[in-house]
Amino acid sequence: MSSPKTMSSVETVARINLSSLTVEEETPTLTTAQPRPALPSRVAIVGNYFPRKCGIATFTTDLCDAIHAEYGATELLALPVNDKEEGYSYPARVRFELSEDKLASYRQAADFLNFSNIDLVCLQHEYGIFGGPAGAHILELLRSLQMPVVTTLHTVLREPNIDQRTVMAEIATLSDRLIVMSQQSADILEEVFHVSPDKIDLIPHGIPDLPFTDSSFFKDGFGTEGKDVLLTFGLLSPNKGIENVIQAMPAILSRHSNVVYMISGVTHPHILRREGDKYRLYLQNLAKELGVQDSVMFRNRFVSPRELVELIGGADIYITPYKHKGQVVSGTLGRPTRRACSLRRSTGDCRKNDRAIGQCHRAPRHEETCVPLFEEHGLGSRGSTIHGEL
Repeated sequence: MSSPKTMSSVETVARINLSSLTVEEETPTLTTAQPRPALPSRVAIVGNYFPRKCGIATFTTDLCDAIHAEYGATELLALPVNDKEEGYSYPARVRFELSEDKLASYRQAADFLNFSNIDLVCLQHEYGIFGGPAGAHILELLRSLQMPVVTTLHTVLREPNIDQRTVMAEIATLSDRLIVMSQQSADILEEVFHVSPDKIDLIPHGIPDLPFTDSSFFKDGFGTEGKDVLLTFGLLSPNKGIENVIQAMPAILSRHSNVVYMISGVTHPHILRREGDKYRLYLQNLAKELGVQDSVMFRNRFVSPRELVELIGGADIYITPYKHKGQVVSGTLGRPTRRACSLRRSTGDCRKNDRAIGQCHRAPRHEETCVPLFEEHGLGSRGSTIHGEL
């Protein structure tokens, strides 16, 4: 159906009387434009914060910056969770620091927020960043708050264990609104946790606007000029499934000898404290055992936003070879998807890239799945994303 024609409020509307063939003119009644709703004057956001190295810290920091840019008059306070005793060197926006495993600090945070006359609390929820079974310590804070709470759910599990189900159910009860970033997450909230759809808001994960630049422009800086580059970036941990791509590399190289697989990111801080760099060393040794060490590049660094743009810009295929299907939203996947869409747009078909986000399912031999999928959605072309199980 075509959109109705929009007319200015000062336009004169001509009405034709067909019986007399006379033209009458009338001026429509002017209506006052409704002002954009203003945010509450004091907003506190609870979630990890930069310079902590994790996805929630990046998301929370970006969210605060975006709110400040859009609503400069709103006072923003950030309350991050520390996973180490010494904490982090936070910016001035951080007014209170929670200690992950100390239940008393969650009560103190609630007292701080109530005393500070906060109008709205925005909670960034992810399993694993709050103390207690399934992060139950955060409930101690929520139960004591005297202002509305809006919770953004970064992970919604279709098959939670008992602790996860209990915590999520109470978070849903204590929150005035629940924000999810995918329709699948909203469906799970309704079907598994029996949350009313009237309480759920779907806001897709934001991504930066990346301009189109030929990938060879960035490849020179990484020593990959003339190569087809596969890329995975983010904090390294065994659940990322990177070994599956490395195991497929011999078969890939037998058919596409100019391929390199770049793995960029430091080991997850929690994994590093428990196990050291065991997983990275395992991946490096695996590449040597398979004879593909010259075609697998490790960049052991936590990249800045600018470096990330360059990494994505120099990649031909981006891979998230996660082992589990429970993660339905990925910040690391969103950025390459935006980049790939720019590349597809250069050929006039941005929508084609949506169908290029494939699923790699478990197979006895990884190359049986990986090679055909990569050829279908990337090798020999530009700007594709592969997401799913390998």
